[in-house]
Amino acid sequence: MEEMEQIYREHAKTVYKFLLSLCRSEALAEELTQETFYQAVRSIHRFDGSCKISVWLCQIGKHLWYQQLQKKKRELPADEEHFDAVVSSAEEEAVSRESHLNLLKQIHSLSEPAREVVYLRAFGGLSFREIGDVLGKTETWARVTFYRSKERIKGGFEHEI
Repeated sequence: MEEMEQIYREHAKTVYKFLLSLCRSEALAEELTQETFYQAVRSIHRFDGSCKISVWLCQIGKHLWYQQLQKKKRELPADEEHFDAVVSSAEEEAVSRESHLNLLKQIHSLSEPAREVVYLRAFGGLSFREIGDVLGKTETWARVTFYRSKERIKGGFEHEI
């Protein structure tokens, strides 16, 4: 149990930032972080050491995030008035955030490792070292991937203007 406490102290911040980059909610990221470590304790016997422990923990967290999305999808209210309010609010937000949406489209068009690096850096606030740890790569790889992705995104916006 002491070993798991040490793992928690060393990796909880990284897992939290990773989950925050996915869900963009501090409360949900905290909840998912706690659940990640609970699941890790329950399944530590399955950790085979083929990757870094931080990568394994983030994969557990990502799986829990996907479960959360599926749960929310099933719980959507059928109330028409609520639906109209949500749609109206979403329309207003979409209009006011057009450039933000264009940026997200550009990020989404990136290849998978580049896209994840940008999300973790821009929305998760992870350092390049933390990104490298999460993705099982080096800090330098994370820096270069982020820089190249940023340049590609800039190029995409220049073509739109």
